[in-house]
Amino acid sequence: MRTLILFALVGLGAQLVDGSLGMGYGVTSTTLLLAVGASPAAASATAHLAEIGTNLASGVSHWRFGNVDWKVVWKVGVPGAVGAAAGATFLSSLDTSVAAPLMNSILLALGLYVLIRFTVRGLNRQNLGKPMRKRFLAPLGLFAGFIDATGGGGWGPVGTPAILASGRMEPRKVIGSIDTSEFLVSASASVAFLLALGSQGIELVWVLGLLAGGLVAAPIAAWLVRHVPPRLLGSGVGGIIVFTNTRSLFNAFEVADAVRWPVYAVVVIAWIGAVVYSWKQYRADTENESVEAAAKLEQERRDALVAQLSEQDESVGAGRPQAPRD
Repeated sequence: MRTLILFALVGLGAQLVDGSLGMGYGVTSTTLLLAVGASPAAASATAHLAEIGTNLASGVSHWRFGNVDWKVVWKVGVPGAVGAAAGATFLSSLDTSVAAPLMNSILLALGLYVLIRFTVRGLNRQNLGKPMRKRFLAPLGLFAGFIDATGGGGWGPVGTPAILASGRMEPRKVIGSIDTSEFLVSASASVAFLLALGSQGIELVWVLGLLAGGLVAAPIAAWLVRHVPPRLLGSGVGGIIVFTNTRSLFNAFEVADAVRWPVYAVVVIAWIGAVVYSWKQYRADTENESVEAAAKLEQERRDALVAQLSEQDESVGAGRPQAPRD
């Protein structure tokens, strides 16, 4: 029961992050599974089996809140399913001694990407509203699906920032569409893992725990996506992923304490600095948006007043008697 509760809490937190950021469930849950001793293939398979249910619940929740663009879901999700099947087959064929450091390295890279992406960069809104091209979404889905299956996560960290960077969709619709399309990716990867591994190394309690927590969090996350600052949440989660997988790699390669502890200190200090910086930038951005909104409202009021005065002048002028002509 204790294990079930632990994994339910992890699933709850992972889905809150994933549903709010459009990334993080697979990376977070797989990192934990590796930490408790699961093999890389079993960890990825367990996370993807749980994600089938959580992605379905998350997709329905995002759809109800109007956060889904179905054209994008199909254009990126179907190639993603193909890539996920290929990635699951590839990972299942690797020896554990090779697969574990490989997966930790992929997760570390994804964690760094999430940390830097949400700490440093803002959103490009210049192309907002322009259609997403299939020639962009199809290769993106294929690559993200492959990384997702081999790394135990990656669909969101690869797909969400790439679409956000295009500036063609509202952030909430990017997150909702990526979360919804991930159902296809998770289902495809799960089938491929089961065909390759059977049920070897997959603990039903782990799957049920992650699934239970994720199902509770899915509707909450779909609502929070409108309110939680993604920049701050991304910095926090990215730091956790970086620290955990750095530790796992050091353990795998038996790095000496004289090296690992200074590195841990640097990672933690950088992580805290990133969270503080993200919070300050979020506050600054919020204040700037408030000032811009107030200035826009004031200008609209002035324009309305000028238009009203002009109408009054025209009415007065029309009512005056015309002077007689000579």
